[in-house]
Order: sequence, then C-alpha cells, then structure tokens
Amino acid sequence: MNRYLYPLIICLTLGLAPFAPEPHLFGKLRWVAGGAHGMSPVDWFDLVMHGAPWLYLIGLVAYDGWGWLRRRTSGDRAQQPPSHQRDAGPTRMRATIR
Repeated sequence: MNRYLYPLIICLTLGLAPFAPEPHLFGKLRWVAGGAHGMSPVDWFDLVMHGAPWLYLIGLVAYDGWGWLRRRTSGDRAQQPPSHQRDAGPTRMRATIR
C-alpha cells in the first residue's frame, strides 16, 4: 500500500490542479472528446503533463496486478512440495540410504 501513496498524492494534487471551476484534466479530456478543435501544442503539452501522474498510477496498478495474477495462476505452486512436507520442519523423517 505504501507503494501507491506518493503516486496517489501526486495524482490528486498535480493531476487535478487547478481545482476550480473544474479539474483541469477533465476540461482537457472533454475538449479532446469533442474533437480537439482549436487545441494548440501548448494545450496538448498541458494535457500530457496533467495526465502523466494518472498514467503512471494506472501503469503501476496494472503492473502489480499482472504480477499478482501471474503468481496466482503460474505453475510455481506445482514446483513446491506439498504443504505437509513443506511445514514438517526438522521433525520430518528422512529416508535412509542402504
């Protein structure tokens, strides 16, 4: 959870600033959705700068989610010994070599 704290703070401050009358990013996205008529290069740069923290946060969550999903569905569990052998510790009986 600590991994998401600073990106979330950056998204809520820099990603949404200025806050009044509406978050700047929402206005830019609405402008692009309306066809982006009259947007200058400065407006596109502004969209990228306000959207970058959100893209980073989305990428971070997707990367962690993908890793979690891969660990959960991979064959790593098949390579581990069964839980009764793994948890036996020093009391586990070992086969003697004859």
